[in-house]
Amino acid sequence: MSIVVVRSFGVSATAEAVLDYLRDFGHTEEWDPATRRSERIDSGPIAVGSAWRNESRVLGLTAELTYTLCRAETDRLVFVGRSETATATGTFTVIPIPPGSQVTYHLDVEMHGVAKLATPVMKAEFEKLGTQSAARLAEVLQPALEI
Repeated sequence: MSIVVVRSFGVSATAEAVLDYLRDFGHTEEWDPATRRSERIDSGPIAVGSAWRNESRVLGLTAELTYTLCRAETDRLVFVGRSETATATGTFTVIPIPPGSQVTYHLDVEMHGVAKLATPVMKAEFEKLGTQSAARLAEVLQPALEI
C-alpha cells in the first residue's frame, strides 16, 4: 500500500520557466515544509541522473533520501528518492495555459520494512504537507518567475 498525493494549481509563469526551476531539486528547501536540507551530490549541468541528498522531517522523524532526476521531458520531470525505509516518486507535470501554466505534482511514497506499519498515519500527514507544499510552490513560482 503506497501513499499517493496529487495537487494541481495554476501560475503566471511559463511552463518552460517552471520546469527550469523545478529541475533543480535543491529548490525544495524553498517550498516543501518538510525539507530541512537538499543538496546536490554530483556536479555539472542538471540532467537525467543528477542527484540530491534530501533531509526531511515528518511527524518529528528525520529521514534522508537520495533523489535522482530519472526523467526530464518537455512537460514532465520525475524524481525518485530512496532510503532504507521509503521510496518516493515525485512527478511534476507542467502544461502551458496562457498566460501561464498549470502545475500538477504527483507524489507516490512506498514505505519499507517496519515503516510500512506507519503508512495510515503518514498518509494523513502527507495529505496535509501536499496542500502546504502546493500553496508554497505556487507562491514561489508567481513572483520569482514573472517576466
